[in-house]
This record gives sequence, structure tokens and C-alpha cells, in this order.
Amino acid sequence: MRRSDLVQTETKGATPRTTQIVFGERQHLLRVLDSLETTQVPQVRLNQERRVIEELIHERTKELNHINSSWDEKVGLVLNADSKAEMLDKLVRDKVRARFGGRLKAMVSGGAPLNPEIGSFFVALGVELLQGYGQTEAAPVIACNPPGRIRIDSVGPPLDGVEVRIAEDGEILVAGDNVMKGYWNDPEATARTLADGWLQTGDIGHVDADGYLHITDRKRDFIKNSGGDMISPLRVEGTLTLTPEIAQAMVFGDRRPFLVAVVVPDPEFAAGFAKEHGAAGDLPALAGHPGFHKAIGDVVARVNQELAPIERVRRFIIAREPFSIDNAQMTPTLKIRRHAIREAYEAEFDSLYEGKGIAA
Repeated sequence: MRRSDLVQTETKGATPRTTQIVFGERQHLLRVLDSLETTQVPQVRLNQERRVIEELIHERTKELNHINSSWDEKVGLVLNADSKAEMLDKLVRDKVRARFGGRLKAMVSGGAPLNPEIGSFFVALGVELLQGYGQTEAAPVIACNPPGRIRIDSVGPPLDGVEVRIAEDGEILVAGDNVMKGYWNDPEATARTLADGWLQTGDIGHVDADGYLHITDRKRDFIKNSGGDMISPLRVEGTLTLTPEIAQAMVFGDRRPFLVAVVVPDPEFAAGFAKEHGAAGDLPALAGHPGFHKAIGDVVARVNQELAPIERVRRFIIAREPFSIDNAQMTPTLKIRRHAIREAYEAEFDSLYEGKGIAA
């Protein structure tokens, strides 16, 4: 290692361990620039903001409809599309921007997949939401949606100087000055991750005709059921957590005949149910409440209608506690630790396949 090389220490892997990654001067500068003037907002926070904003929109839409109908009755004037757009800016979009401080130029989403419906919601309200993609080993940005040319279902085109190609098995490979030189004093891990200068990201995806990169799943996370079908757990989990009643979810079903899930109910939904039914509001107590099970089951059954037959969750359990960093069921970047959750609920998962769980 030359004196100009710098070492970055990170916590990586399913089992937390310290990994040191060697970067050159330019790579280190990219990481420093990336850390400036940014604020991290977890996607669950975006979900909470969306609900508040939806209430605001509901009230302002009633105002807009009232204005439109009143003018129509009194002076025979109906607002055209441009006028409605201007009024929507004043009644809704300005207030949405104000919730984010009033000086927001853009938000960058990264670290976990952004649900397209959530992204489209904020973009439609005039919030510049730029989804990007990267890894620590790539210093750390690989691609990002450019302002004014957002495709919310993608992570955007690669940055200048970054090359991306797709391997035969669908894995995303990356090369460029931003890619690390290797793991400090770990030549075996370096050889597994770097091949002929290409970083093997472990992510599956494709590049569309316009050069925008789309992430499908983690290579190691795909579920292969007993029938040999390959299933993306992120798609199923994303559909479940898009509902207002479910905050977190993890599906399981590797080498099994169907998918099962452990779900974490939304705290507001759980509190509302407990108040309405005179039940204890803590999660362990609600997990044993038949009425609460049925309410969550109805939600899962509704979600199943949007999924392919092999993706449908046939049975589920309610988690004893939310997935978190404190209980080691989430990473510091707020990704779920599948192995830790599987270990915590192994007996319950087995019982679901024995017909003892709640059917959706």
C-alpha cells in the first residue's frame, strides 16, 4: 500500500465484523464529498410522512373541489387543467415542501430499494426524489437518477467514469476509478469480490434501453421453493409493507412448497385496534389476540391478490417485537438480517408448514 492510499473501516456482512477497505486518494475524496450536507431518512419515515401528507391532500382536495363547484354555480366558470395545477401548487405542493423545511432541493434515496409507489407519490407532489445505488466497495456511489430525468423504478444511469455490465446470471458488475483496490490484509475476500478489475456486487439487475440501471434483488436472497421456482422476497415484502397496516415483513420458503411470513404490524394500526377492542397494546399481547390475527390476515389476503400464485403468503405469524438494530435483526443501514430473523422464529416457521399458523 502506498502512502497515498487510505483505509476505510466498515462493518459488513451478515455477522457483524470489522472490514478494512483500501481506497486511493480519488476514491477517498468521493466518499468525503458524498458525506457532505446530507440527512438520512429511513424509508419507514417516508411512509409516515406519506400518511400525513395524504391527510393534507384530502383536506386540500375538498377545498379545491369546493372552489371549482362554487365558481361553476355562481359564474359558470370551470377551472381548466393549468389552473388546477397552479392551485394544487399553492394548496398542496407548497405545504408539502414546507414539511421538509421549505428549502429542500432534492432527496436522495439509497441503502435499500425504494418502493416505486412511494417514490411516485413524492415526485407527483413536486419533491425531487433521486433514487441512487452504490456499495462501500465503490466509494460508494455507482448510479443515481439525474434531476429532471427521474425514472422512479430505477436507480438511474451509472455516474461518469463508472462502467456497469450484467453477468450471464444477472449479477451487476462494476468497474471504474471508484472501485476499491481490495480488502485490507484479506486477499481471499478480495479475490472473491474483484475479478479482472470488475466488482461483483452480489445484486441482480438489468440496464434498460436508455442506460438506466434497475435492481431486482440480492443474488443470495432469492428463494428457491420445492418446485424449483425462483422467487424475489423483496417484491413480496415490499408489497406487504406498502399497506398502512404492516410496518415490516420477512418472507420465508426456501425449499418449501409455499411462502410464509413474519409481519410487524404498524404501531398506529396496532394502537388503534387495541383501543377499539379494549386489548393490551403491546405487541406480544396483540400477537395472541384472535381478532388482531384476523385483521392482519385480511390485509395479507388483500395483498395476495396482487401477487402471482407462487409469491402468495399462505400462512404468517406476528412478530414478538419490531426488527431493529438493537435486537440484531437489522443492519446499521436498515436492511433486515434474514438469518437472524430465521433463527429467532425457526420453531414458528416450522409450525406454519405443519398447519398450525394463521392462513391468509
